[in-house]
Amino acid sequence: MATYYMEPSRTFSEFLLIPNLTTKDCTPANVKLKTPLVKFNKGEEPAISLNIPFSSAVMQAVSDDGMAIALARCGGISFIFGSQSIEEEAAMVRKVKGYKAGFVVSRSNLTPDHTLSDLLALKEETGHSTVAITDDGTANGKLLGIVTGRDYRISRDPLNRPIHQFMTPFEKLIYGKSGITLSEANNLIWDHKLNCLPIVDENQKLDTLVFRKDYDEHKENPLELLDGNKSYIVGAGINTKDYKERVPALVEAGVDILVIDSSDGYSEWQRETVQYVKENFNVKIGAGNVVDREGFLYLVESGADFIKVGIGGGSICITREQKGIGRGQASSIMEVVEARDQYFKETGTYIPICSDGGIVHDYHVTLALAMGADFVMLGRYFARFDESPTRKLKVGNNFVKEYWGEGSNRARNWQRYDTGGKNKLLFEEGVDSYVPYAGGLQENLDKTIGKIKSTMCNCGSLTLDELKINARIALVSATSLVEGGAHDVILKESSLSEE
Repeated sequence: MATYYMEPSRTFSEFLLIPNLTTKDCTPANVKLKTPLVKFNKGEEPAISLNIPFSSAVMQAVSDDGMAIALARCGGISFIFGSQSIEEEAAMVRKVKGYKAGFVVSRSNLTPDHTLSDLLALKEETGHSTVAITDDGTANGKLLGIVTGRDYRISRDPLNRPIHQFMTPFEKLIYGKSGITLSEANNLIWDHKLNCLPIVDENQKLDTLVFRKDYDEHKENPLELLDGNKSYIVGAGINTKDYKERVPALVEAGVDILVIDSSDGYSEWQRETVQYVKENFNVKIGAGNVVDREGFLYLVESGADFIKVGIGGGSICITREQKGIGRGQASSIMEVVEARDQYFKETGTYIPICSDGGIVHDYHVTLALAMGADFVMLGRYFARFDESPTRKLKVGNNFVKEYWGEGSNRARNWQRYDTGGKNKLLFEEGVDSYVPYAGGLQENLDKTIGKIKSTMCNCGSLTLDELKINARIALVSATSLVEGGAHDVILKESSLSEE
């Protein structure tokens, strides 16, 4: 006989938070949202933590290198979509890792015999305005000079002019010696009013570059998610088909953490993928998605560093409609969190939980965190912003951005489905759609974070750990949902005349 769960499958919209005492020190400015990304043992610190509990979904319409940079700058993480060639995904990871660092290996290099035309072509290719001139044109050759936009004028200099005629030669450069600290390098930059400081060894060979803009950006974005080299932390999605070819390329590109992208993670394919990564690479990996205790424990025992929870709750996901598989997101989180806490009590190992899907309103994020999730993964939310990779269009009188699911035919993501075989989808589990355009990521994320912090103060909590313990959560009725919105008034934006 089948197993029946007679308790209804609950969603976030069916719950509200009950306020606790707000003390005088409980203000949004004092709230900290730091949260673990990967598993850790009791009494230890996780290898990677997020400064805000947000990750962007493993989707073509959401997470490319541009989104990864923008979100890491704010303190969250992106998992670059895996439904592309291995080379293209690895290239995106490299762009993120090379975008900002304390000591940057030069990626734009020429020789003195190259011409202004070569310089402009390289600038067009890389977007870099600072080019290191070395004896052999490599990143570690003998440094002979530097070229910036101040060294030439396109309107006056002929395109065939050799670089050695207009570069700033080495003898006129301010430089640092290998072994210098980042703080000392920044002091040289400030003392000499530089935009770029080359670092060379005792043989004048170029080691790295330090940029003034990196220091400025860090001061403007104190929550940046950085690794030990001051580079942005970035994740990447993989599947359970070509992982033996994809994972080595991503690790070589510098990826910080992987996640298996699947609509249903409770499978032997995921166990084999996690075990392969753990046995062969020193890189963290998340797995999922699951909706219950059994699925959670299966992937944890397989070695996963975090678990993604949620099936069928995404705004473009129609898995429940097509297959009758899934569970309300709130019910899924509550059961998995209970299993996670019990596992922590028994083993001393804490497994972070990612709530993936089911977020309709900003307060749903707070509810997911209060219920025990450590961070949320969002698709539609981030797809609306300038930083997402999709086109901005005007439909009627409104601006929108394209947004499609990884389970749609448009994504052509055959390998996401563990039970596939043919290079086509027999049926779709996602739709192709639009979302209202919302502007820039940072201004919108700041507003959402402001709401979360304000709600946490109402709940008497200054950290996410305190929120998980202190939160009081009430099940609501259908009529209380109506009561919670604007009602029994005539809204001004209605079609009434001014008379």
